[in-house]
Amino acid sequence: MKNFQHILEVFIFGARWLLAPLYIGLVGALGLLLWRYGIEFISLASHINSSDAHDFTLDLLSLLDLVLLGNLVLIVLFAGYENFVSKIEVAEGSTDRPSWMGTIDFSGLKLKLLGSLVALSVIELLKDFIELSTLEDGEVGQGTIWRIVIHLTFVVSGVLFAVMDKIGEIKPKYSSAG
Repeated sequence: MKNFQHILEVFIFGARWLLAPLYIGLVGALGLLLWRYGIEFISLASHINSSDAHDFTLDLLSLLDLVLLGNLVLIVLFAGYENFVSKIEVAEGSTDRPSWMGTIDFSGLKLKLLGSLVALSVIELLKDFIELSTLEDGEVGQGTIWRIVIHLTFVVSGVLFAVMDKIGEIKPKYSSAG
């Protein structure tokens, strides 16, 4: 029975490598994101003389959106791989290694993800508010209202996750009744 248990545990432990192709897919997604960024950048540069400050700002916010999305993918890629698959030993001695790499646990990963989602939703809201400035009647569309609701949901969720983590860190103090 001990032998069977050992084989089962080796199999289950090895199953973590089934996640590796998913992380390889995220590297591919970063490549696609870079391609999309390049297209957006070239479009911005080619219209620089013909666009007004309003359109330039919206196009620039789109670039920022893509950069934040890339940061989010990279955080998930590094932290997820290191937490669930294996350490990235190549980065151990590198001077370019991000300071947070190898220190984010699953709880920290959730908070970083939510922080990134809040930043992305802020950019989308900023785009909406810039668009509102061009409307004559100043009417807020239903899409904008939903983005505000979603943004507030992200913010409240992030605060609640942070509070739950703080509560989880508090260790109960037991007194010995004498």
